[in-house]
Amino acid sequence: MRRRPAVLPLAPGSTLGILGGGQLGRMLAQAAGRLGLDVAVLDPEPDGPAARVSAHAITAAYDDPKALQALADLAGVVTFEFENVPAAAVAQLADIGVEVAPGPLALKVSQDRFEEKSFLNAHGAPTVAFAPASSPDEAVAAIDEVGAPALMKTRREGYDGKGQRWVEHAPAAARAFAELGGGPVILEAAAGFRRELSIIAARARDGATAVYPLAENHHEGGVLRRSLAPAQAASAVVDQAERIAARVLAGLDYVGVIGIELFEMEDGRLLVNEIAPRVHNTGHWTLDGCEVDQFEQHIRAVAGWPLGPTHAIARVEMVNLLGDEMQGWLRLAHEPETRLHLYGKREAKPGRKMGHVNRVKPL
Repeated sequence: MRRRPAVLPLAPGSTLGILGGGQLGRMLAQAAGRLGLDVAVLDPEPDGPAARVSAHAITAAYDDPKALQALADLAGVVTFEFENVPAAAVAQLADIGVEVAPGPLALKVSQDRFEEKSFLNAHGAPTVAFAPASSPDEAVAAIDEVGAPALMKTRREGYDGKGQRWVEHAPAAARAFAELGGGPVILEAAAGFRRELSIIAARARDGATAVYPLAENHHEGGVLRRSLAPAQAASAVVDQAERIAARVLAGLDYVGVIGIELFEMEDGRLLVNEIAPRVHNTGHWTLDGCEVDQFEQHIRAVAGWPLGPTHAIARVEMVNLLGDEMQGWLRLAHEPETRLHLYGKREAKPGRKMGHVNRVKPL
């Protein structure tokens, strides 16, 4: 049974739906609350971080028809906190008459690394050379095409360094293919980059866009460790990043906040590493470094509100707290320049993101 479309912009007192109940969902819910909106969270895990700060919590699989109907009955618009939401769930919400933002194209592109890089190249956003493979022989041929060494990644799933292997020469490609499960993969040429940057951008329902200052990012073991923002960057680099963001947002007919990871090459060119159709870890610095942070910006966009200002009001070093590092919360709380953000996860596991700190300095 289809229902009437939501009246936009969502007025204070309306309910916004979120697929996913982790830390990103929690910070989205907190931002929505500041704007007077209620939140309904659908998440398979009971008592998750987002559920405990939301007005409504539905515990069920993402593609559970009854749960999706319950979410639709509550929410005027639905968004998501991560890009691996089942496409079938979004399709069912659309059949019911609920709008999901960002839209299905953003999910389709971001859920498959080959589709993603093909889309980026087609829309004037350059990447490293790449090739797909669906068998050991194709993996070997792909190495010959893109050159060695190359990074082999599963086409779907995988995050924080999971689901990927470096392949140093063609004969090793078949073994790496098997180690990654024998499913479809993508081979990406090595990028001799100078540093990793990211840009957080937003697009409203009326097509208006806004971009945040660049962040410089440092990873350890495939996991983001810290971001420095605003990054020191030449105007030509900033211009490139903003052009890339504009092309991606327009090409996806996007609504909401998106994270775009970039490689800055030695000659100053920017290549896109990947996109994330959601609020992004490298944008956490905006919570204390900008007038309107990425979470409020996303809520504004999907709810049909005008976008807020994105200029920096402070310089920030964002550091992820992994595993037991969050046990140092009291020491961190004593640091006058440190803003502590803990996610409310019940169990600390090695490498698990339990929170982050923003160390704030004047511009």
